[in-house]
Amino acid sequence: MAERTTQQNWYDWHDDYADPDSVLSRRLATVQARIGEFLNAAAPGPIRAVSVCAGQGRDLLDVLAGHPRRVDVTARLVELDPRNARIAGDAARAAGLDGVEVVVGDAAPVEGYADLVPADLVLVCGVFGNITDDDVRRTVGYCAQLCATGGTVVWTRHRGEPDLVPRICEWFAAEGFELTWLSAPDAGFGVGTHRFTGTPRPLDRGGRMFTFVGAPLPG
Repeated sequence: MAERTTQQNWYDWHDDYADPDSVLSRRLATVQARIGEFLNAAAPGPIRAVSVCAGQGRDLLDVLAGHPRRVDVTARLVELDPRNARIAGDAARAAGLDGVEVVVGDAAPVEGYADLVPADLVLVCGVFGNITDDDVRRTVGYCAQLCATGGTVVWTRHRGEPDLVPRICEWFAAEGFELTWLSAPDAGFGVGTHRFTGTPRPLDRGGRMFTFVGAPLPG
């Protein structure tokens, strides 16, 4: 994840996954389903993926572990908390996912993805609920640099007031993305997938997408 003030909270934040009925568990299952659909539909050949603020990597790693396209995937998961990153790295190794790299570091600088983008799959999960609206808009813009033409972005955002999900969809549309799936308003969380129909913009290597603010939320 990106730079934060309290590492302990972001490690403990994952505890809610132990409850299958929690919002985080249900959101995780939804994100995993979208990733599975992407992999099932992906064209033959190499697949490149990046995960921004990857946490323990459960969204991508749990899907890849049993998927027939696992050998085609080269992925980079960027996570600031070394404890979360260690769990993600251990999970990747245990599953034999040799193409997955877990990087301990700030996920916000664009430079950290330079040699792996434009990617076919960009994950921005647990981010939009923990940054300012301006930074959400900025990050959506950077997705047009990170994502390959025809690639998919999967993102999350809580549906608490003010509900930013409709505006996020508008911002993606303005950047050349088409909405392919959106969770129901009453799901208790927001998960969206967008397909990039434009041409990737030149990477702003010195750019920074966002800065985390406040206490952890189910972003």
